[in-house]
Amino acid sequence: MLSTIQVSIVSVVYSQSDLLKKEVFLVEKVDNMSKESMSHLKAVYFLRPSSDNIQKLRRQLAAPRFAEYHLFFSNILKIPQIQVLADSDEQEVVKQVQEFYADFCAIDLYHFTLNINANHVYMLPTVADPHSSQIFCDRTVDGIAAVFLALKKRPVIRYQRTSDIAKRIAQEAAKLMYEQESGLFDFRRTENSPLLLVIDRRDDPVTPLLNQWTYQAMVHELIGIEDNKVDLRNIGTVPKDQQEVVLSSVQDDFFKANMYENFGDLGMNIKRMVDDFQQIAKSNQNIQTIEDMAKFVNNYPEYRRMHGNVSKHVTLVTEMSRIVDERKLMLVSQTEQDLACNSGQAAALEAVANLLNNESVSDVDRLRLVLLYALRYEKDSPVHLMQLCNKLSRTAKYKPGLVQFLLKQAGVDKRTGDLYGNRDLLNIARNMARGLKGAENVYTQHQPLLLQTMESLMKGRLRDVDYPLVGNHFQQGRPQDVVIFIVGGTTYEEARTVALHNAANPGTRFFLGGSVVLNSKRFLKDLEEVQRISKSTSV
Repeated sequence: MLSTIQVSIVSVVYSQSDLLKKEVFLVEKVDNMSKESMSHLKAVYFLRPSSDNIQKLRRQLAAPRFAEYHLFFSNILKIPQIQVLADSDEQEVVKQVQEFYADFCAIDLYHFTLNINANHVYMLPTVADPHSSQIFCDRTVDGIAAVFLALKKRPVIRYQRTSDIAKRIAQEAAKLMYEQESGLFDFRRTENSPLLLVIDRRDDPVTPLLNQWTYQAMVHELIGIEDNKVDLRNIGTVPKDQQEVVLSSVQDDFFKANMYENFGDLGMNIKRMVDDFQQIAKSNQNIQTIEDMAKFVNNYPEYRRMHGNVSKHVTLVTEMSRIVDERKLMLVSQTEQDLACNSGQAAALEAVANLLNNESVSDVDRLRLVLLYALRYEKDSPVHLMQLCNKLSRTAKYKPGLVQFLLKQAGVDKRTGDLYGNRDLLNIARNMARGLKGAENVYTQHQPLLLQTMESLMKGRLRDVDYPLVGNHFQQGRPQDVVIFIVGGTTYEEARTVALHNAANPGTRFFLGGSVVLNSKRFLKDLEEVQRISKSTSV
């Protein structure tokens, strides 16, 4: 028995066949109102300890359907909640109650998400909607606490000074770990304390606005990934068993090897995989003896699995190629990367204006280009920005005032980090050196701000004035484990940055978490929702 959130949490770790191997024959949601008796089965419940779930469980224990109830909660259970369950278990069917700290969705080895539906709330001032703001903070603190309980560590906590929501989450997490549940977090101390760094998505609004050109990030940007699953029902004629496919580095070796590869290399690697499969298919056609037949039957499950995998990756890459051609994304992306990585306002203005006049460029791509231009050159020439906004206002998808609203939320005056590497002398020198060396690939030259933050942390250069510590704790030496939590959501480009950094620097493990996993569509949807709420409250 699972709650809706737990379905996501379990599905990224176990496939249906994995559950069957563990002798789990039936998976139901706790909302299921069935009264059918199943006294031949034992029930394992895995739920968030929310008051809603406790009430559902209380009702089910009052009239039990199963022989035994084994209750596992994904986070800290409160004493009154245990009392409610004990009072409801009149028939003594509950055999165990345990806390199993998994109140987060572990998408990958170093990347987790909380899948918070009302993600836009992080951009609202608390006074605009205090209730939603509290729910958002509580869920975030619960998720972060579960991560550290799973890691068996209590961190030193830092936060981005310019973000009220990051500060509030950091302070509430510290209160939980050092006061309310200090005994639970009292793990064996290590020489270098682990670190939790809470930062705000608005410090780097560029990364979620860019088109992506590495496999995992590109699938999410162009098609969409949810809990490591991709919905292909809207794509042409796809066989029934391929309408929802799994993209998991745990379950798919090809994906694991290629998830961070760029689109060009990926195409070559898929061709190689197809060639290998065709060789196996040819050898299977050559069945002449009973021994050949027996061998084919024995190998058939593996053959079917391989066929499904080849078909899945070919379908994904074919669909992405179609979208790239249709939306002229190679042309659009080159300008996006220039806006994100290179200075030169006159050339940027001309490139963006030309793309706005190009009928082949989609409305959403035009909007993203103007937003990226505005973030880069907001202080340089307001007149030129107004001209671009006027051109943009002729497109159907544009919500008037959205460009200015993004600058109000995430403009240069609101940001802490050196997003374009032009504030700090060291960063200016680093960017010049990179420019002279030339980018390996014009479409993947952008590096998220997160990389700079991680490098500053590793070198002990992350300034206390910009990222203060909560309480009277201090960081001694370089931490071995760092959890960076981005309020407002992570991107797969940032997850790739973390994974590659961990592979190259074995001394420190970075984990990346966020309220959701963003693509440009979700980022814009959140921004538009906050703009709508802000307009209605000001009216």
